[in-house]
Amino acid sequence: MDGPAADLRGMTPLSPVGRLAATVDRLSREVRAAQAEAEGRALVELAKGILVARLGCGPAQAARQLAELAEQSRVTPLEFAVDVINQAARDRVSEVTDAFLAATTAVRSADAGDGADAGEAGAGSAAVRLRAAESGALAADDTQAVADALLEQALRPLGAAAVAIWAAGYDGSLTLAGSAGFSAAEATRWRYVPPDVTTVARCGLTERAGQWFTSLGVTGLPSVGRHQYPDGGRVAVPAGTGGRIHGVLEIVWPVPLAPQPPQVVRQVEALAELCAHTLESYVPPHGAGQEPRIMPDAVELMDLADGLYDPALVLVPHLDAAGHLADFRIQHVNKSFLDPAGRPRAVVGGALLLEAYPMAAGDSELFQNVERVYATGEPFRARRINLTALVDQVPLSAVADISISRHGNAVLLIWRIEDETARLASLLQHAQRLGRIGGFEENLLTGEITWNGQLFDLYGRPQTSTPVPLEELTSHAHPDDAVTIGRFLRTLLHHRRPASAAFRLQRPDGVTRHVRLVAEPVLDTDDRLLVVRGAYQDISAQHWTEVALAATRDQLAHTEQQAIERARLTLQLQHAIMPPAQAPLRVPDLQVAVRYRPAETEQLVGGDWYDAVRLPNGLVLLCVGDVSGHGIEAATSMVVLRNALRGLAVTGAGPGQLLSWLNIVAHHLTGGVTATAVCGLYDPARRTLRWARAGHLPPVLVRGAQAGPLPLVKGMLLGAVAEASYEEDEVQLAAEDTLLMYTDGLIERRDRSVEESLAQLLSTVRPAPDSLDQHLDRLLTYSRSDTDDDTCLVGIRVG
Repeated sequence: MDGPAADLRGMTPLSPVGRLAATVDRLSREVRAAQAEAEGRALVELAKGILVARLGCGPAQAARQLAELAEQSRVTPLEFAVDVINQAARDRVSEVTDAFLAATTAVRSADAGDGADAGEAGAGSAAVRLRAAESGALAADDTQAVADALLEQALRPLGAAAVAIWAAGYDGSLTLAGSAGFSAAEATRWRYVPPDVTTVARCGLTERAGQWFTSLGVTGLPSVGRHQYPDGGRVAVPAGTGGRIHGVLEIVWPVPLAPQPPQVVRQVEALAELCAHTLESYVPPHGAGQEPRIMPDAVELMDLADGLYDPALVLVPHLDAAGHLADFRIQHVNKSFLDPAGRPRAVVGGALLLEAYPMAAGDSELFQNVERVYATGEPFRARRINLTALVDQVPLSAVADISISRHGNAVLLIWRIEDETARLASLLQHAQRLGRIGGFEENLLTGEITWNGQLFDLYGRPQTSTPVPLEELTSHAHPDDAVTIGRFLRTLLHHRRPASAAFRLQRPDGVTRHVRLVAEPVLDTDDRLLVVRGAYQDISAQHWTEVALAATRDQLAHTEQQAIERARLTLQLQHAIMPPAQAPLRVPDLQVAVRYRPAETEQLVGGDWYDAVRLPNGLVLLCVGDVSGHGIEAATSMVVLRNALRGLAVTGAGPGQLLSWLNIVAHHLTGGVTATAVCGLYDPARRTLRWARAGHLPPVLVRGAQAGPLPLVKGMLLGAVAEASYEEDEVQLAAEDTLLMYTDGLIERRDRSVEESLAQLLSTVRPAPDSLDQHLDRLLTYSRSDTDDDTCLVGIRVG
């Protein structure tokens, strides 16, 4: 097959779709080449026109001159043409080219060699890109074409993959005016960004400076093409002219962006300025969900300002000779305007803002806020900020609420100046009302007396009545306070010193108020007494609070004394019945010892008890118990149970039966108390111990180097039910065995279980010392209990 659709070497011919794609690619390259050639010709023709004007020659001679000079400079005619344009324009593009050339010259000086040609070629290439982009943007008929021209002519050589041109609305919103390098669906989805939504472009708008982001994935900010270029670098540069930001130029790189040299940063800023000139005339479409944007003219804004009750200024930008924002002119002053310096409206209207208020750029930052609102379109509001004016070198200050908004090309400044004197007077009035304070002033020469409203209320008199002079104060006070008032008047009127007094004021309605009076004299230049001024304060609530507090203190002291006496009596009763140690029992081949440790806190006197007594039948009764609760009730219940058990034991009954009877006593005879107990009967002849338990911990047997609790037998606590039975067990003891009975005050801890506390006790009881008394003393010494409970301990050792 012949023709472009088949390879001459016999390769497989292309499909129809492949031929179509190849044709589209070829035509696209040809179109781009034609566009570049056309833009290059436009720049060359512009340079020819500059040479014609400078040299005074014809077009043909200018063309020959351009070619000869380009050949001598060893650059292309296009690069030389751009250099001629830069020399003639001296604009932002030429500044960028000079910066690029200066940077490459520094590299050339450091490296030495062929760096000069490379540096000049680099500067020429940058200038050609910028001028070509400028030419393409100026020739474009809409912002979309400008975006295409910027990407193809200036940004792709820098490695960029996409570009977005955002137009800033008057409400702080952003509209995608043009884009290149994004899919159509993505551009449609991002056509409008509402106010206050933080994106990459908004960062450039609010900061009013270029924002360079290494990677979009690091910042986490949403923006157009986030899914298409998730890790690419971003830059957002505000596009503005004359101090006003018209939009933002956002550039996207496909990969993370390394720090760029200053000359590249300046190239991007120059492109943003080029976009600003395009955005000046941009009118956003009225799409779905968007309100039409209306640009009111100055006349409408003036009418709006005149309809406001608050002072308002209409400001328009004032540019310097270079086209930069220098100040704002006060175009209009509304009818409600109040100047902080007291000047008439005619003086302020028509003046520049910094001329009328030169310190507005200082402490209050008023000018900076106006400038920011004009640049970004986002309104500014603040409460209670300082307004400062400088008139005839006299600084004046005022506190005001501020509102600044942009309308079209003008700014509406509204301030509500606060009357500081009225505000302080209102604060003083509220303070006097809350503090129940009434003020007065008495002129002793004219007899004129001035009271405020709070003082009339304090006296219970209508405000139309005549104030009471100080000399008649005694007749309005309680008779018992006459001496106090007389001393107060002598100090104030005769000794002419400040004085104070507290007394009872008797009002006409029969109400008595406790008041404190404070006054000071005012003297003239000859030290004569002219005026007395002062204040009354109603301290009735404080007085009665102090009386109630004193009564409460007395009651608390009485109650505390009763509690101390009650605890002392309870402790004496307990020690009388339950001494810390008792006389040893005389039993052959048996040592018996007991210990009682009361609670460290006297208010927690409890119902722990023990007993060790030899019965008429020769057996030894051993028992410990613990009555629930504390105080005198627990102590008296303990006495009942202890004595009842001792009396029941003489019947010869076993320990299980004894506890059954004691349960009846606890349930019926002691007011329904509950208690735990261990009861044992030791037979010296057989060396056996029969024992039973009622909800209590079992005894501990120490035999040589081993120690452990006796096996549990069933038995519920005393007093819980009317009748209960208790199991018994018998243990055979050997010589040198030690048996311990104790209450939970020996081992109980708040931070651990009973099993852990018992394990700690077993490690302490072995090995047994030589003396049983030493053994019990050591257990009390190393007890780990922290519950402030009584402790009873009974021990026997077989001989």
